[in-house]
Amino acid sequence: MLDAILRRLIPNYGRPDDPEVRKGCGLLAGGVGLALNLLLFAAKLCAGLLTGAISVTADAFNNLSDAAGSAVTLAGFKLASQRADERHPFGHGRIEYLAGLAVSLLILLVGVELGKDSIAKILRPEPAVFSVLAVCLLALSIGVKLWMGWFYAAMGRRAQSPTLAAAAADARSDVLATSAVLAGLVVSHFFQVQLDGWLGAVVAVLILRTGWGAARDTLDPLLGTPPDPLMVADIEKQVLSHPQILGLHDLVVHDYGPGRRMMSVHAEVPADGSLVELHDVIDRAERELKERFGLEAVIHLDPVETGDPWADRLRALTEELAREIDPAATIHDFRLGEGGEVSFDVVVPYDVALSDGQVRESLAGKLAEREPGCRPAIQVDRSHVL
Repeated sequence: MLDAILRRLIPNYGRPDDPEVRKGCGLLAGGVGLALNLLLFAAKLCAGLLTGAISVTADAFNNLSDAAGSAVTLAGFKLASQRADERHPFGHGRIEYLAGLAVSLLILLVGVELGKDSIAKILRPEPAVFSVLAVCLLALSIGVKLWMGWFYAAMGRRAQSPTLAAAAADARSDVLATSAVLAGLVVSHFFQVQLDGWLGAVVAVLILRTGWGAARDTLDPLLGTPPDPLMVADIEKQVLSHPQILGLHDLVVHDYGPGRRMMSVHAEVPADGSLVELHDVIDRAERELKERFGLEAVIHLDPVETGDPWADRLRALTEELAREIDPAATIHDFRLGEGGEVSFDVVVPYDVALSDGQVRESLAGKLAEREPGCRPAIQVDRSHVL
Protein backbone atom coordinates (compact mmCIF):
# COMPACT_ATOMS: atom_id res chain seq x y z
CA MET A 1 0.00 0.00 0.00
CA LEU A 2 2.72 2.47 1.02
CA ASP A 3 4.82 1.57 -2.03
CA ALA A 4 1.87 2.21 -4.32
CA ILE A 5 1.37 5.68 -2.81
CA LEU A 6 5.07 6.51 -3.00
CA ARG A 7 5.26 5.52 -6.67
CA ARG A 8 2.57 8.07 -7.44
CA LEU A 9 4.17 10.83 -5.36
CA ILE A 10 7.90 10.33 -6.02
CA PRO A 11 9.33 9.95 -9.54
CA ASN A 12 11.84 7.07 -9.95
CA TYR A 13 10.72 5.66 -6.60
CA GLY A 14 12.55 2.43 -5.71
CA ARG A 15 16.07 3.82 -6.27
CA PRO A 16 17.39 4.97 -2.85
CA ASP A 17 20.75 5.86 -4.44
CA ASP A 18 18.96 8.59 -6.46
CA PRO A 19 19.27 11.90 -4.53
CA GLU A 20 15.85 13.02 -5.80
CA VAL A 21 14.20 9.88 -4.42
CA ARG A 22 15.87 10.36 -1.04
CA LYS A 23 14.83 13.99 -1.06
CA GLY A 24 11.22 13.08 -1.88
CA CYS A 25 11.05 10.44 0.89
CA GLY A 26 12.58 12.83 3.41
CA LEU A 27 10.31 15.73 2.57
CA LEU A 28 7.20 13.53 2.67
CA ALA A 29 8.15 11.99 6.03
CA GLY A 30 9.09 15.38 7.49
CA GLY A 31 5.85 17.01 6.33
CA VAL A 32 3.66 14.22 7.70
CA GLY A 33 5.59 14.27 10.98
CA LEU A 34 5.33 18.04 11.34
CA ALA A 35 1.55 18.05 10.83
CA LEU A 36 0.81 15.09 13.13
CA ASN A 37 3.13 16.25 15.91
CA LEU A 38 1.54 19.71 15.96
CA LEU A 39 -1.90 18.10 16.24
CA LEU A 40 -0.70 15.84 19.05
CA PHE A 41 0.86 18.80 20.85
CA ALA A 42 -2.44 20.67 20.76
CA ALA A 43 -4.41 17.61 21.94
CA LYS A 44 -2.05 16.78 24.81
CA LEU A 45 -1.77 20.39 25.89
CA CYS A 46 -5.56 20.48 26.22
CA ALA A 47 -5.41 17.23 28.21
CA GLY A 48 -2.70 18.67 30.45
CA LEU A 49 -4.69 21.82 31.13
CA LEU A 50 -7.79 19.77 31.91
CA THR A 51 -6.01 17.50 34.40
CA GLY A 52 -3.26 19.77 35.74
CA ALA A 53 -0.85 16.81 35.36
CA ILE A 54 2.78 17.82 34.78
CA SER A 55 3.46 14.49 33.04
CA VAL A 56 0.71 15.14 30.45
CA THR A 57 1.82 18.72 29.78
CA ALA A 58 5.45 17.58 29.52
CA ASP A 59 4.43 14.88 27.06
CA ALA A 60 2.72 17.59 25.01
CA PHE A 61 5.92 19.61 24.81
CA ASN A 62 7.73 16.43 23.87
CA ASN A 63 5.51 16.37 20.78
CA LEU A 64 6.28 20.04 20.15
CA SER A 65 9.98 19.16 20.11
CA ASP A 66 9.16 16.33 17.71
CA ALA A 67 7.45 18.88 15.46
CA ALA A 68 10.60 21.01 15.57
CA GLY A 69 12.59 17.88 14.72
CA SER A 70 10.34 17.24 11.72
CA ALA A 71 10.95 20.82 10.57
CA VAL A 72 14.71 20.23 10.90
CA THR A 73 14.33 16.98 8.93
CA LEU A 74 12.54 18.86 6.15
CA ALA A 75 15.29 21.47 5.99
CA GLY A 76 18.02 18.82 6.23
CA PHE A 77 16.74 16.78 3.28
CA LYS A 78 16.20 19.93 1.23
CA LEU A 79 19.74 21.18 1.85
CA ALA A 80 21.36 17.73 1.53
CA SER A 81 19.87 17.30 -1.95
CA GLN A 82 21.79 20.29 -3.34
CA ARG A 83 24.21 19.48 -6.13
CA ALA A 84 27.96 19.52 -5.63
CA ASP A 85 29.62 22.86 -6.23
CA GLU A 86 33.12 24.32 -6.30
CA ARG A 87 33.17 24.77 -2.52
CA HIS A 88 31.65 21.35 -1.79
CA PRO A 89 32.84 19.02 -4.56
CA PHE A 90 31.52 15.93 -2.73
CA GLY A 91 28.00 17.33 -2.37
CA HIS A 92 26.02 18.27 0.73
CA GLY A 93 24.89 14.83 1.88
CA ARG A 94 26.39 15.14 5.37
CA ILE A 95 23.86 17.88 6.14
CA GLU A 96 21.39 15.02 6.64
CA TYR A 97 23.60 13.68 9.45
CA LEU A 98 23.72 17.16 10.98
CA ALA A 99 19.92 17.33 10.77
CA GLY A 100 19.70 14.01 12.60
CA LEU A 101 22.10 15.33 15.24
CA ALA A 102 19.96 18.46 15.67
CA VAL A 103 16.87 16.27 16.16
CA SER A 104 18.66 14.22 18.82
CA LEU A 105 19.79 17.37 20.66
CA LEU A 106 16.19 18.61 20.74
CA ILE A 107 15.14 15.26 22.20
CA LEU A 108 17.84 15.53 24.89
CA LEU A 109 16.80 19.10 25.73
CA VAL A 110 13.17 18.03 26.23
CA GLY A 111 14.32 15.14 28.42
CA VAL A 112 16.37 17.44 30.66
CA GLU A 113 13.56 20.00 31.06
CA LEU A 114 11.00 17.27 31.73
CA GLY A 115 13.30 15.73 34.34
CA LYS A 116 13.63 19.06 36.16
CA ASP A 117 9.84 19.60 36.22
CA SER A 118 9.22 16.03 37.37
CA ILE A 119 11.65 16.32 40.27
CA ALA A 120 9.89 19.50 41.37
CA LYS A 121 6.54 17.67 41.22
CA ILE A 122 7.96 14.77 43.27
CA LEU A 123 9.13 17.20 45.95
CA ARG A 124 5.81 19.12 45.92
CA PRO A 125 3.11 16.65 44.76
CA GLU A 126 -0.27 17.92 43.68
CA PRO A 127 -3.29 15.74 42.80
CA ALA A 128 -4.26 15.64 39.12
CA VAL A 129 -7.87 15.97 37.98
CA PHE A 130 -9.18 12.88 36.20
CA SER A 131 -10.77 13.59 32.81
CA VAL A 132 -12.30 11.06 30.42
CA LEU A 133 -11.56 13.42 27.51
CA ALA A 134 -7.90 13.58 28.53
CA VAL A 135 -7.72 9.77 28.71
CA CYS A 136 -9.27 9.48 25.25
CA LEU A 137 -6.83 12.05 23.81
CA LEU A 138 -3.85 10.20 25.28
CA ALA A 139 -5.10 6.85 23.96
CA LEU A 140 -5.57 8.41 20.50
CA SER A 141 -2.05 9.83 20.72
CA ILE A 142 -0.61 6.37 21.41
CA GLY A 143 -2.31 5.01 18.29
CA VAL A 144 -1.03 7.88 16.15
CA LYS A 145 2.53 7.47 17.46
CA LEU A 146 2.46 3.73 16.80
CA TRP A 147 1.59 4.48 13.17
CA MET A 148 4.24 7.20 12.95
CA GLY A 149 6.90 4.82 14.26
CA TRP A 150 5.98 2.32 11.55
CA PHE A 151 5.83 5.05 8.89
CA TYR A 152 9.21 6.59 9.77
CA ALA A 153 10.87 3.16 9.92
CA ALA A 154 9.40 2.18 6.54
CA MET A 155 10.48 5.46 4.93
CA GLY A 156 13.91 5.21 6.57
CA ARG A 157 14.46 1.75 5.06
CA ARG A 158 13.36 2.89 1.62
CA ALA A 159 15.54 6.02 1.71
CA GLN A 160 18.36 4.36 3.71
CA SER A 161 18.23 7.37 6.02
CA PRO A 162 19.67 7.45 9.57
CA THR A 163 17.66 10.64 10.25
CA LEU A 164 14.35 8.87 9.62
CA ALA A 165 15.55 5.86 11.60
CA ALA A 166 16.19 8.21 14.54
CA ALA A 167 12.69 9.68 14.12
CA ALA A 168 11.22 6.15 14.20
CA ALA A 169 13.08 5.39 17.44
CA ASP A 170 11.78 8.66 18.93
CA ALA A 171 8.19 7.79 17.97
CA ARG A 172 8.49 4.37 19.63
CA SER A 173 9.88 6.07 22.75
CA ASP A 174 6.89 8.44 22.72
CA VAL A 175 4.52 5.45 22.72
CA LEU A 176 6.13 4.16 25.92
CA ALA A 177 6.16 7.61 27.49
CA THR A 178 2.50 8.39 26.74
CA SER A 179 1.45 4.90 27.85
CA ALA A 180 3.16 5.48 31.18
CA VAL A 181 1.44 8.87 31.55
CA LEU A 182 -1.96 7.36 30.72
CA ALA A 183 -1.47 4.48 33.15
CA GLY A 184 -0.44 6.97 35.84
CA LEU A 185 -3.60 9.04 35.41
CA VAL A 186 -5.81 5.96 35.74
CA VAL A 187 -3.93 4.51 38.73
CA SER A 188 -3.79 7.86 40.52
CA HIS A 189 -7.53 8.35 40.10
CA PHE A 190 -8.67 4.91 41.24
CA PHE A 191 -6.05 4.22 43.93
CA GLN A 192 -5.40 7.78 45.18
CA VAL A 193 -1.63 7.45 44.66
CA GLN A 194 0.36 10.50 43.55
CA LEU A 195 2.43 9.10 40.65
CA ASP A 196 2.49 12.16 38.41
CA GLY A 197 6.02 13.35 39.23
CA TRP A 198 7.46 9.83 39.25
CA LEU A 199 5.94 9.02 35.89
CA GLY A 200 7.22 12.28 34.50
CA ALA A 201 10.70 11.23 35.62
CA VAL A 202 10.29 7.85 33.91
CA VAL A 203 9.24 9.61 30.71
CA ALA A 204 12.28 11.91 31.01
CA VAL A 205 14.64 8.95 31.29
CA LEU A 206 13.07 7.28 28.24
CA ILE A 207 13.39 10.49 26.25
CA LEU A 208 17.03 10.99 27.30
CA ARG A 209 17.87 7.41 26.36
CA THR A 210 16.29 7.85 22.93
CA GLY A 211 18.08 11.16 22.38
CA TRP A 212 21.45 9.71 23.33
CA GLY A 213 21.00 6.73 21.00
CA ALA A 214 19.94 8.98 18.13
CA ALA A 215 22.91 11.32 18.72
CA ARG A 216 25.33 8.39 18.72
CA ASP A 217 23.87 7.00 15.48
CA THR A 218 24.25 10.33 13.68
CA LEU A 219 27.66 11.20 15.13
CA ASP A 220 29.25 7.90 14.09
CA PRO A 221 29.12 8.53 10.31
CA LEU A 222 30.33 12.11 10.83
CA LEU A 223 33.36 10.88 12.76
CA GLY A 224 33.95 7.98 10.38
CA THR A 225 33.13 4.30 10.81
CA PRO A 226 34.42 1.12 9.19
CA PRO A 227 32.35 -0.13 6.26
CA ASP A 228 29.82 -2.91 6.65
CA PRO A 229 31.70 -6.26 6.68
CA LEU A 230 29.11 -7.82 4.36
CA MET A 231 29.59 -4.99 1.87
CA VAL A 232 33.38 -5.39 2.11
CA ALA A 233 33.06 -9.11 1.37
CA ASP A 234 30.85 -8.35 -1.65
CA ILE A 235 33.31 -5.72 -2.91
CA GLU A 236 36.24 -8.13 -2.59
CA LYS A 237 34.30 -10.88 -4.37
CA GLN A 238 33.38 -8.50 -7.20
CA VAL A 239 36.92 -7.19 -7.73
CA LEU A 240 38.61 -10.58 -7.34
CA SER A 241 36.28 -12.03 -9.98
CA HIS A 242 38.86 -10.69 -12.43
CA PRO A 243 41.59 -13.39 -12.61
CA GLN A 244 44.31 -10.78 -13.27
CA ILE A 245 43.74 -9.34 -9.75
CA LEU A 246 45.50 -11.57 -7.21
CA GLY A 247 44.60 -9.85 -3.94
CA LEU A 248 43.30 -6.69 -2.27
CA HIS A 249 44.39 -4.59 0.68
CA ASP A 250 44.05 -1.09 2.20
CA LEU A 251 40.33 -0.86 1.39
CA VAL A 252 38.94 2.46 2.66
CA VAL A 253 35.37 3.76 2.26
CA HIS A 254 34.71 7.49 2.67
CA ASP A 255 31.14 8.50 3.55
CA TYR A 256 30.03 11.95 2.31
CA GLY A 257 26.39 11.35 3.17
CA PRO A 258 23.80 8.70 2.30
CA GLY A 259 24.21 7.67 -1.33
CA ARG A 260 27.52 9.56 -1.61
CA ARG A 261 30.38 7.19 -0.88
CA MET A 262 33.88 6.91 -2.30
CA MET A 263 36.34 4.08 -1.85
CA SER A 264 39.97 3.31 -2.55
CA VAL A 265 41.70 -0.04 -2.55
CA HIS A 266 45.05 -1.48 -3.58
CA ALA A 267 44.88 -4.39 -6.03
CA GLU A 268 47.80 -6.82 -6.40
CA VAL A 269 48.56 -7.73 -10.00
CA PRO A 270 51.36 -9.76 -11.63
CA ALA A 271 54.51 -7.67 -12.05
CA ASP A 272 55.16 -9.23 -15.46
CA GLY A 273 51.65 -8.54 -16.79
CA SER A 274 50.77 -6.15 -19.60
CA LEU A 275 50.30 -2.65 -18.15
CA VAL A 276 47.71 -1.76 -20.80
CA GLU A 277 45.71 -4.95 -20.16
CA LEU A 278 45.86 -4.50 -16.38
CA HIS A 279 44.76 -0.86 -16.70
CA ASP A 280 41.71 -1.96 -18.69
CA VAL A 281 40.87 -4.58 -16.03
CA ILE A 282 41.09 -1.99 -13.26
CA ASP A 283 38.89 0.47 -15.20
CA ARG A 284 36.30 -2.25 -15.68
CA ALA A 285 36.36 -3.16 -11.97
CA GLU A 286 35.86 0.50 -11.01
CA ARG A 287 32.83 0.79 -13.31
CA GLU A 288 31.34 -2.40 -11.85
CA LEU A 289 31.67 -1.04 -8.31
CA LYS A 290 29.91 2.15 -9.38
CA GLU A 291 27.05 0.26 -11.02
CA ARG A 292 26.54 -2.33 -8.28
CA PHE A 293 27.30 -0.43 -5.06
CA GLY A 294 27.00 3.24 -6.09
CA LEU A 295 30.65 3.76 -5.08
CA GLU A 296 33.07 6.14 -6.75
CA ALA A 297 36.06 3.78 -6.70
CA VAL A 298 39.79 4.36 -7.15
CA ILE A 299 41.87 1.19 -7.47
CA HIS A 300 45.64 1.42 -7.13
CA LEU A 301 47.80 -1.20 -8.85
CA ASP A 302 50.40 -3.02 -6.74
CA PRO A 303 52.69 -5.24 -8.85
CA VAL A 304 53.81 -8.44 -7.11
CA GLU A 305 56.31 -11.08 -8.14
CA THR A 306 54.76 -14.43 -9.04
CA GLY A 307 56.20 -17.80 -9.96
CA ASP A 308 59.24 -17.59 -7.63
CA PRO A 309 59.10 -20.69 -5.33
CA TRP A 310 61.42 -19.14 -2.73
CA ALA A 311 59.40 -15.91 -2.56
CA ASP A 312 56.10 -17.83 -2.44
CA ARG A 313 57.34 -20.03 0.45
CA LEU A 314 58.68 -17.07 2.39
CA ARG A 315 55.46 -15.13 1.91
CA ALA A 316 53.38 -18.08 3.12
CA LEU A 317 55.63 -18.36 6.20
CA THR A 318 55.27 -14.63 6.90
CA GLU A 319 51.47 -14.86 6.67
CA GLU A 320 51.48 -17.78 9.11
CA LEU A 321 53.65 -15.89 11.61
CA ALA A 322 51.46 -12.79 11.32
CA ARG A 323 48.38 -14.85 12.20
CA GLU A 324 50.16 -16.01 15.37
CA ILE A 325 50.04 -12.37 16.52
CA ASP A 326 46.34 -12.11 15.62
CA PRO A 327 44.21 -14.49 13.53
CA ALA A 328 42.87 -11.54 11.50
CA ALA A 329 46.35 -10.18 10.62
CA THR A 330 47.27 -10.03 6.93
CA ILE A 331 50.31 -8.98 4.92
CA HIS A 332 50.70 -7.21 1.60
CA ASP A 333 53.29 -5.42 -0.58
CA PHE A 334 55.63 -8.38 -0.01
CA ARG A 335 58.95 -7.87 -1.81
CA LEU A 336 62.42 -9.41 -1.75
CA GLY A 337 65.44 -7.14 -1.93
CA GLU A 338 69.17 -7.66 -2.09
CA GLY A 339 71.16 -9.26 0.69
CA GLY A 340 68.19 -11.12 2.19
CA GLU A 341 66.04 -8.01 2.71
CA VAL A 342 62.31 -8.76 2.97
CA SER A 343 59.90 -5.81 3.01
CA PHE A 344 56.15 -5.99 3.56
CA ASP A 345 53.22 -4.35 5.34
CA VAL A 346 51.33 -6.19 8.09
CA VAL A 347 47.71 -5.18 8.84
CA VAL A 348 46.35 -5.84 12.34
CA PRO A 349 42.96 -4.93 13.89
CA TYR A 350 42.68 -1.85 16.08
CA ASP A 351 41.88 -3.96 19.14
CA VAL A 352 45.26 -5.71 19.14
CA ALA A 353 46.84 -4.78 22.48
CA LEU A 354 50.39 -4.61 21.10
CA SER A 355 51.74 -1.28 19.90
CA ASP A 356 52.91 -0.95 16.31
CA GLY A 357 56.51 -1.23 17.50
CA GLN A 358 55.78 -4.39 19.47
CA VAL A 359 54.01 -5.95 16.47
CA ARG A 360 57.04 -5.11 14.31
CA GLU A 361 59.54 -6.52 16.82
CA SER A 362 57.52 -9.68 17.44
CA LEU A 363 57.06 -10.49 13.77
CA ALA A 364 60.69 -9.65 12.90
CA GLY A 365 61.90 -11.91 15.73
CA LYS A 366 59.69 -14.83 14.66
CA LEU A 367 60.83 -14.47 11.04
CA ALA A 368 64.52 -14.26 11.99
CA GLU A 369 64.17 -17.45 14.03
CA ARG A 370 62.72 -19.41 11.14
CA GLU A 371 64.85 -17.81 8.42
CA PRO A 372 68.12 -16.54 9.94
CA GLY A 373 69.27 -14.96 6.68
CA CYS A 374 66.26 -12.63 6.43
CA ARG A 375 66.48 -8.90 7.12
CA PRO A 376 62.81 -7.86 7.51
CA ALA A 377 61.63 -4.28 6.90
CA ILE A 378 58.09 -4.12 8.27
CA GLN A 379 55.42 -1.42 8.06
CA VAL A 380 52.52 -1.86 10.53
CA ASP A 381 49.00 -0.72 9.54
CA ARG A 382 45.71 -0.84 11.41
CA SER A 383 42.71 -2.31 9.62
CA HIS A 384 40.08 0.07 8.22
CA VAL A 385 37.46 -2.70 8.12
CA LEU A 386 35.88 -4.89 10.78
